[in-house]
Amino acid sequence: MRRMRGAALALLMLCGLGMQATAHAASMEPTLLPNVQASTFEVVAHKPTHDPLTYARKLPMELLPFQQRTDKYYSIGTAFAIGHNRYVTAGHVLMVGLDSLWGPLALRDASGKVYPIDKILKFSLRKDFVMFSLKNPPSEASLPVNIHPQLNKVVYAVGNALGTGIVIRDGLYTSDTPEQQAGSWKWMRFSAAASPGNSGGPLLDTHGKVVGVVLMKSANENLNYALPIGEVLNAPDDKAVIDERVSYQFDVFDTTLHNIFKGTFALPLSQSGFFKAYDKLQRAYSKDQLAKLLAHDPAKMFPNGEGSNELLHEVPSMSNFPSVVARDNNGQWDLSAKRQRKVTLSDNGYIEVGSFRNNLLMHLRKPDSLSATKLYHDPKTLMDLILRTGYMKRRVGNDRVKITSMGEPVRDFVHEDKWHRRWQIRIWPMPYANTNVVLMTLPVPDGYVGMMQFAKASQTYDYLINAEALSDFMYVTYDGMLKQWKTFLTQRDLLPDAFKHIHIDFDYGKRFDYRSKQLQLSWTPKLQKIDPESMLTLGFSFFKDHGKVVWDVADVWAAPNPYDRDAINVARVAQPTADMEDSFKSTWHKVEHRRHPYDGVARNDDDIMKITSVAGPVAEADPQVLYPVYYHSEGAQPQPKMAAKLKLLMSGLKIRDR
Repeated sequence: MRRMRGAALALLMLCGLGMQATAHAASMEPTLLPNVQASTFEVVAHKPTHDPLTYARKLPMELLPFQQRTDKYYSIGTAFAIGHNRYVTAGHVLMVGLDSLWGPLALRDASGKVYPIDKILKFSLRKDFVMFSLKNPPSEASLPVNIHPQLNKVVYAVGNALGTGIVIRDGLYTSDTPEQQAGSWKWMRFSAAASPGNSGGPLLDTHGKVVGVVLMKSANENLNYALPIGEVLNAPDDKAVIDERVSYQFDVFDTTLHNIFKGTFALPLSQSGFFKAYDKLQRAYSKDQLAKLLAHDPAKMFPNGEGSNELLHEVPSMSNFPSVVARDNNGQWDLSAKRQRKVTLSDNGYIEVGSFRNNLLMHLRKPDSLSATKLYHDPKTLMDLILRTGYMKRRVGNDRVKITSMGEPVRDFVHEDKWHRRWQIRIWPMPYANTNVVLMTLPVPDGYVGMMQFAKASQTYDYLINAEALSDFMYVTYDGMLKQWKTFLTQRDLLPDAFKHIHIDFDYGKRFDYRSKQLQLSWTPKLQKIDPESMLTLGFSFFKDHGKVVWDVADVWAAPNPYDRDAINVARVAQPTADMEDSFKSTWHKVEHRRHPYDGVARNDDDIMKITSVAGPVAEADPQVLYPVYYHSEGAQPQPKMAAKLKLLMSGLKIRDR
């Protein structure tokens, strides 16, 4: 789910953004400057004192500017005093502190003295301002206000330049423009340049009076925006007002909700109390919007809605790389994922990474020397393996240093999705970036499949519920060597509920048995080797079982080892519905009537001999489900030998699915 503030779609906040603009020489009356400087402050947050991350080498902090590397604080924005222990800044500057991994927000004066925030007095999300008081405030220096500024007059944008002092730039108050949501007030537009860190600073007239709060710039014009100071003064006292259109999307389809995030709560509150009250409302709204998105237009929602039918009839993808069931531009639900690169680990291990929208997808094949039990139950070991890809690096100046460990997660829990698969969700902090890493993984026989997201600290809850909802749409294959399956099946607390109805038993060199609600399959070494390195792949898919969509095994594939192309395979094929494409109907006709290649006649396909038959009722019985049965052998093989192998395979197969 993506959360987008309505105003941010057209406007760029100044907080932390570099903007190219010509700086005008400040020509404010010199006698006004001391009061302006004494009344204007940096908004800062203390840098983390502990870094849980480990790096491949010492961070080259000398590459950072002196001010940045020696400052104990991050410079966030600007604030100003209006008297009687009242201070004003932009609302979005304050919101940097929501669930922050940095210290509480505070103000810093020109001498470097820091003043903690005491109480939040007024707040408006839509008007993007906050008024607050300080503990032990400085002198009574403050800026007078002018609530009736004149158009086309000189104004001065005042703000800190990210820790390097207060900067004053002149320009013109050029025009007003209605706010985007309902035209309830007008933004001031002005031409004075704004620097990174100017958000929340005062916009002054030639008499040094505040006429507005500097907030943002237009995306398409060389003009900046300010909230008239009268809107701050006239806002209700002792109240936080939330009344802003917030658009929501979910990654698997393009439907968007454009509802209003609305609520109030009483002030004054401490900074932590304010964030607690705000967070409660925001989380409730996010949860409600996600639920409405998923319930929106059920006639088109997977797996029962329009566009789902073909995927429910597809033979499973046997790829061990995960994908996501998503709706395409034609309204069809299909598998989506971009596999991008593979990184080799020691002892036959590797990690494949790819993406779906803004989500990082991965498949981890564990190193043979690593205990599966340790991997499944030690999140630090898992993340350390992922970090070997070099995907995460910390930028320091123009250098990038590889992160080699993130330590232990701060959260570790299991989420059970709609299909009763148990995903392990872990969250690691990256304090230097005020960001959390959200990792959602599902144990599979050879290691893990999963998804990773990088969430700003203030948006972590949104990302988390998005990940949990997305788990319902994940498409996963279970693949591994028999020795890996043996360990995997002992992890009863991590197995999906589907495995309650699946029985896998084998004795190396003697027999293999598989039983499920759909079929029973057994063989001995006369058909195919049964060794610790023999391969077994269960192709799970979504399909209808007696009218209800289930997630279960629809394809069983086995090979004597990971290297040869010999294999046996039993796949589920369902009768297509009348509205499906001809390709499904053609395949079904061949399967139902045992036409080539389902006729039990061996054929050569790229130097692999293949022979296929069909298990299940004959065409006259109008079957709803049939099971093509395959035997593959590398190199040239005579028909009698292939037929004998197929007969052995068929003799150990019993279909239960009807």
